Amino acid sequence: METFIQTINPSTASPLEKFECIRDVELKSKLQAGHYAFQQWSQTPLSTRLALFSRLGEVLLSQKEVLARWVSLEMGKPYPEAIGEVEKCAKTCQYFAVQGATGLQDQQVQTEAYQSYVRFAPLGLILGIMPWNFPLWQVFRAAIPAVLVGNGFILKHAPQVSRCSLEIEKVFHLAGFPEGIFQSIIAPVEATESILSDSRVQGVTLTGSTRAGQAVAALAGKYLKKSVLELGGSDPFIVLSDANLQEAVRVGVRSRFQNCGQTCIAAKRFILEKSIASQFIKGFVSQVRNLKVGDPFESGVQIGPMARLDLRDQLADQVSRAIQAGAKVLCGGQPLNRQGYFYEPTVLQVVPGESPAWREELFGPVAVVTVAQDREHALELANDSDYGLGCSLWTQDLNQARDLIPRVQAGSVFINGMTVSDPRMPFGGIRQSGYGRELSHYGLHEFANIQGITIHRL
Repeated sequence: METFIQTINPSTASPLEKFECIRDVELKSKLQAGHYAFQQWSQTPLSTRLALFSRLGEVLLSQKEVLARWVSLEMGKPYPEAIGEVEKCAKTCQYFAVQGATGLQDQQVQTEAYQSYVRFAPLGLILGIMPWNFPLWQVFRAAIPAVLVGNGFILKHAPQVSRCSLEIEKVFHLAGFPEGIFQSIIAPVEATESILSDSRVQGVTLTGSTRAGQAVAALAGKYLKKSVLELGGSDPFIVLSDANLQEAVRVGVRSRFQNCGQTCIAAKRFILEKSIASQFIKGFVSQVRNLKVGDPFESGVQIGPMARLDLRDQLADQVSRAIQAGAKVLCGGQPLNRQGYFYEPTVLQVVPGESPAWREELFGPVAVVTVAQDREHALELANDSDYGLGCSLWTQDLNQARDLIPRVQAGSVFINGMTVSDPRMPFGGIRQSGYGRELSHYGLHEFANIQGITIHRL
């Protein structure tokens, strides 16, 4: 088992910080502290919890430059995008501070009894296993609903964003949350089973790869712990013949290449109806070629480095295999010959089938375009995936869109817009993209004891 974790600046490939992994005795102490905090927190009035989340939003905004800097240093996100990530976390805190009471109020049910209702009670400690690509947002998206219900939260973050992990714990403390209710631990993968096997831990939420989800789901099943999994995606971006092409191109480029393409809900497979395919591709490739690649702190940079060398090498291998299988390179297609883990913004045109570029998730700045004969063929191609996270569909005929929505196999569908997560809407996937929902009142209920109460009058 690892004893130290070394973080690396992906822009320069140089070391940042070294962190000591938690020892077994320290882990047990943190779990006990979390359990004690949970016992107190679960009995804290909801109004007090709501007020603390409002304060948490204020603290995030006051610390946004510090937090954004660590995001850019540890995983390479362009600094303006990192600032936006902090601000989104703050807005989500404020949203739940106002709307959380509605989602958690008792629900009256008409039965033969004198009174029947449903209440939402906390479960215990929740383990959050979070990824590096949105070091703040992924954590807050999972933690806010879980903690607001009355649970405690143990964060086991991706090793490469260890400083971000500790900074998140710090802002909870600054906001006035009780000691132990939110704790970050620096731990290797092997610690996961030790945590999940503990009776004080009653659930686990993971955002990560499908392979990681399979491993965590197996452990959650072994120890009978509730789990929520938000996994990979290969989201379709369908452009029909009557779409606003100028807007579809603009949004499509942003949807694929923000965060250096390292986004689970990024548009990854661009499916274009035949009559407009060449026009879309021409505009799309032109804009991709003009994306500015560079240091995340440099003004105007739109594409930073990939987060790790092994991830860049994996992407390069996927592109190489796709080319060997017949993919046509429309632009890019190579790692950049410069310091750091940079990869050229790339567009591949493929014929759907068993090509790696069609079947596998390309987690980096590579877009795949393909041509559909008509809308029926486009929908067939969209559903031709093991994943099912999101889908973006472009048409100016909203009646046509409403007819197609029920046939899209995905957790969310966006018409004439970019697939995004929003605290007001449930977020999650189906099939290999996972199960369970985050955000909205559905997210509030994932780690709650949905308790049925029936009262008889004697």
